[in-house]
Amino acid sequence: MLSRVAETIHWMNRYIERAEDYARFMDVNFNLSLEMPRELSEQWKPLVVTTGDWDLYESLYKNAEKSKVIYFLGFDAENPNSILSCLVKARENARAIRPEITIEVWEQINNLYYTVKEGVEKKRWKENDPRNFFSEVKESCQLLYGIFDSTISKNEGWHFGKIGQLIERADKTSRVLDVKYHMLLPTPEAVGSPFDLIQWSALLKSVSAYDMYRKKYGKLNPQNISEFLVFDKDFPRSMLSCLVGAEQSLHAISAKETRYSNSAEKQLGILKSQLEYADINDVFRIGLHEYLDDFQQKLNGVSVGIFETFFSTENILSDSRSKINQMMQ
Repeated sequence: MLSRVAETIHWMNRYIERAEDYARFMDVNFNLSLEMPRELSEQWKPLVVTTGDWDLYESLYKNAEKSKVIYFLGFDAENPNSILSCLVKARENARAIRPEITIEVWEQINNLYYTVKEGVEKKRWKENDPRNFFSEVKESCQLLYGIFDSTISKNEGWHFGKIGQLIERADKTSRVLDVKYHMLLPTPEAVGSPFDLIQWSALLKSVSAYDMYRKKYGKLNPQNISEFLVFDKDFPRSMLSCLVGAEQSLHAISAKETRYSNSAEKQLGILKSQLEYADINDVFRIGLHEYLDDFQQKLNGVSVGIFETFFSTENILSDSRSKINQMMQ
């Protein structure tokens, strides 16, 4: 497969996953804002911090008001990571590789794009209750995943798309867990309070983990919640589960079932092993924020490794020359 095509499929899926995650975060945060005690201000700043775009937001807006945050994360064309921006880029990527995807996938991406575009025109961020809009975006993304999996052959292109989706998902799970631990509680005394548990519940719901967590652990407990979202191999949005799936797709592309054959596989394998051979006590000894920050940096390294291994023209030409030289020897 051409590196350009592989990279386009990879990023198309990353953008779609990012759009869905943003819709999830805002839907759940809006619900949380309705349950907050009256004496507490609505906490919309952590939502922007979660995405890593606080500096950009601060340069555009004076304060973190609900309507401004919803507009910034959902509809603002100046934010390269807003739902609108992500779907514009996902649609352009899909257009560039139209022969590689099915008509069903193309039509669903278009439906998603026009749903959000209509939301911009109708100024949905100004509505008293925009949750229906975000639910529609989330469900449309999930429908697209199903169409992608059920209509596209599980070839190299499918695996590159899956890697993009899972790496993006692992990053967002780590970010939402990190920001809850450090920013949402107004005072240390509130730890363990009913409001604290409401926030942990909202965190689980933001990654659709609430039901599966309660089935496994029962009561809400910060340490168990952290363990579930970091280490649970069976839950599809946990950080470890995402890495396991991404590694399987990398091995499928390189036709290597064990160890590694390139830098991307090596870096991803090391990061996955660090999660597999750790437990939640190790994490809390290090510090949850420090652990998650280290994970995000290493995950960025995996993304760079994937680019350099599969998408960089310079490296591909170098590999081709090496193979030619080997054949001539």
